[in-house]
Amino acid sequence: MESKSYADILKRVQAALEASRAVFSRFTPGAIETEYKAGHDPVTEADRALDAVLRKELLRDGEGWLSEESVDDPIRLQRSRVWVVDPLDGTREFVKGIPEFCTSIGYVQNGRPVAGGIYNPATDETFLGAIDCGVSYNGKPAQASQRRTLDGALVLASRSEVKRGEWKPFENTALKIRPMGSVAYKLALVSAGLAEVTFTLTPKNEWDVVAGVALVESAGGFTSTLEKTALSANRRDPLLSGLLASGPFLKDELLTLVEPHIRVAEPAR
Repeated sequence: MESKSYADILKRVQAALEASRAVFSRFTPGAIETEYKAGHDPVTEADRALDAVLRKELLRDGEGWLSEESVDDPIRLQRSRVWVVDPLDGTREFVKGIPEFCTSIGYVQNGRPVAGGIYNPATDETFLGAIDCGVSYNGKPAQASQRRTLDGALVLASRSEVKRGEWKPFENTALKIRPMGSVAYKLALVSAGLAEVTFTLTPKNEWDVVAGVALVESAGGFTSTLEKTALSANRRDPLLSGLLASGPFLKDELLTLVEPHIRVAEPAR
């Protein structure tokens, strides 16, 4: 995969994903000590080790950095090129030994997610791409699903959202709903055409979705905020109201499906 604009970026992303592979090899999913941050989100030694490795591999002078596991440095708001990463998306699944977690690396230029890489060590899947050269899945070209109807479409849902009952409005539809952890991994699967749709109507942070959005759009797919706008990244407040993603021909039907259930509140400042 070559790209005149993003060849160097993709090489750095690939090197960082390889470095994350080495870090993951030091830990055993399902058998790792866990701490809890404010809000009861789990964090492990693996999260912090991955964050340090990604920063070392990716960050260059003049670039900004936004990571779930780093103290936010507002200098990023002055940068046109910013890395938005989640060192370990799906920590809950990692702690439980469920193979639905990943390292998620997004690259933002002038507020737009333009390149990304996602690696799931449990399934040994690598997704890599940029807007001007498409997406690869385990080194082979991939694209978003070309399906033209939601009837029978595979939709990846947040396992925790399903448990909370947030997907009940969609249970008696023609969708094939599959609960799964890690929003980044779900977006990666949509980018490679391995699922047709994923969406969340609850708030997510930029580090959860930026890499996945870059991949879906690089694969020719559709993404949107709940406000029906393109995702603008590297904002002062990284919290989003929610996100939709699908193959390109499902956009209108997906928006029609979810619109009655969207209750967008202004994210907390």
